[in-house]
Amino acid sequence: MSASAPLRAVVCGTNFGRLYIDAVQCHPGFTLAGILSTGSRYSRELAERYGVPCHTSPEDLPGDTDAAFVAVPAAVMGGQGSELARALLNRGVHVLQEHPLHPDELAESLRTARRANRQFQVNTHYPHVAPVREFIEAARRLRQRQRVLFVDAAAPVHVLAPLIDILARALGGTRPWRLGDPAPLPEDVVAAANGEAPLRLLHGAIAGAPLTLRVHNQIHPGDRDNHSLFWHRVAVGTEGGVLTLADTHGPVLWHPRMHSPRDSGHRLVFTPEPGAEALRLPASATLGQVDPPPRIADIFSQLWPAAIGEALDGFAAAIAAGGDPLRSAQHDLAVFAVWRDLMARLGPPELIRPPDPEPLAPAALAAPGTDAPAGPAGPAAPAPPTAQSDTALPGEPNRPHAADLSDYNEAAEFFDLGAREHTARTGPAVVACLTGIDPRTGPLVDIGAGSGLVTRQVAAAYPDCRLIATEPAAGMRALLTARVGDDPGLAQRVTVLPHAAERLLEPGVLPDRLCGVVVCGVLGHLEPDLRRELLRGLARRLAPGAPIVVELTGMREPTRIRPTLLRHAELGEQRYEWWMSGEPDGPDRMRLDTAWRVFRAGEPVREVREQYRWYTLELDQLARESGLHVAPPPAPHAVSVPYLGTLTVPGDGEVTT
Repeated sequence: MSASAPLRAVVCGTNFGRLYIDAVQCHPGFTLAGILSTGSRYSRELAERYGVPCHTSPEDLPGDTDAAFVAVPAAVMGGQGSELARALLNRGVHVLQEHPLHPDELAESLRTARRANRQFQVNTHYPHVAPVREFIEAARRLRQRQRVLFVDAAAPVHVLAPLIDILARALGGTRPWRLGDPAPLPEDVVAAANGEAPLRLLHGAIAGAPLTLRVHNQIHPGDRDNHSLFWHRVAVGTEGGVLTLADTHGPVLWHPRMHSPRDSGHRLVFTPEPGAEALRLPASATLGQVDPPPRIADIFSQLWPAAIGEALDGFAAAIAAGGDPLRSAQHDLAVFAVWRDLMARLGPPELIRPPDPEPLAPAALAAPGTDAPAGPAGPAAPAPPTAQSDTALPGEPNRPHAADLSDYNEAAEFFDLGAREHTARTGPAVVACLTGIDPRTGPLVDIGAGSGLVTRQVAAAYPDCRLIATEPAAGMRALLTARVGDDPGLAQRVTVLPHAAERLLEPGVLPDRLCGVVVCGVLGHLEPDLRRELLRGLARRLAPGAPIVVELTGMREPTRIRPTLLRHAELGEQRYEWWMSGEPDGPDRMRLDTAWRVFRAGEPVREVREQYRWYTLELDQLARESGLHVAPPPAPHAVSVPYLGTLTVPGDGEVTT
């Protein structure tokens, strides 16, 4: 095996292991070589679906197996995961095992790995989830500036080990640490609460910081995850404010310290005058991602596989570096030592068997007559969509093709101000989705290229590729043409066409062979029949294996969007604000109203309004209606750009109907 060849890996377990399979499929350092399970019908069918063998014993594994991902409960959880991990290590297989592990189990597996000259790591998973990573990094920067005054944390009992890991990473370690016993529950308090006390409270210290810990110490013996009242929640306080991880899956919040100086008469100052500049600070701010929060389904399809991908990165690096696994695991040994002490102090969790919960949508909490807050069931503002106007060539009729009411010409002058930040994130993801294209097979087409912000990034990443950038809106196309013309390299390789989507499949518009297609912020504008016809027609022109990279928005179903400030910018003496609102426009369509407002010296001087219609759809829906296969972007872009994916022709080369 060459040094650059992917490691042949097996996934052990097909419950949580399914997420490992998804992560391995996207990771360049590993290739899925098999599944190891009890041999259930489900496991056999899963292995058949991925075209790999289903093994039932470590002894069945072929000798060229390099690595294993053990997603089987360890002894501390009543399973045989640690015995399986050690058996694999003794067969010369590197092992990454899911948490939790008793410290003795962990130490024994590390000693086994050392004797076998193999790597062993434990994956606590949640520290790799994108919002938690953002929180940990923000906490590290906060500690560099100010001393931590307190830590307030909460978690359900079955994911306490990851909570300790999150705290250790956020605070720079565990030592010195001490834990007290849980606070007693007075009988009269329990009686007043109808005998219910789901949370236990204890105090301690970690990394020398005072710690208050609340634990949901109840568990459903047959269904742990579905009956947790909440997930990880952490607040780290300093003299400057409080950094909060509101939930494992975000958001990350910063609340500056509310402090006002006093004047000469010892009265609080209420206005941001000299000496009271801190009063200008926002009362709260969301750090990290500004896109709509993920749906619960997105946690399983995007956030968790991407988190496992992060763990795989570290595991692959450890395998490549070699070294003593026991020496490199001191952090993990410390984390699980704290966890063991914590579990001993809490005692056995209370066993509960409640009925299935009824999750509530944000709309259920909105006051009558008010707008429901935007959330996973209803989008926040989408990324700037790209133009698809009615433009027809002279002598040709305008044909209905899109849902737009405006043509992007009025607001073209503001487009880059609104889209630049967004495309700085999506552009690299688009480039990553195009990995493997063969420019020798034909040009790449960027449909609805707008002002060329993404076109420029794709062209820079693939200098041997010719591009066709289509943009029907004259105002947008002027920006695109100027951007291409100002760069000699782009001018030689990028052809700008004025065609709208319904004309791209006409004879002579596009070449018969394409090495790839990019369609960002366009397809939601198109009537269903047209977008289906467009995708299928493009697929027939694709070189074998070539991708269609598609970006949608967070709008999954029609909902009302309150007027929302999406972006703002300062140019000279003027401030520019981009606002959006929306209303349902049918069972599967939204009407979007945008306004660019220009201010000078705080006074409004201009306002430009446009209105569009957008079909609410998802990538899976596009795949079904076009007969194409859909895949998320490679890690880590699957988290940062959740509404972008790659459509390809199925392996048999046929576009299904």
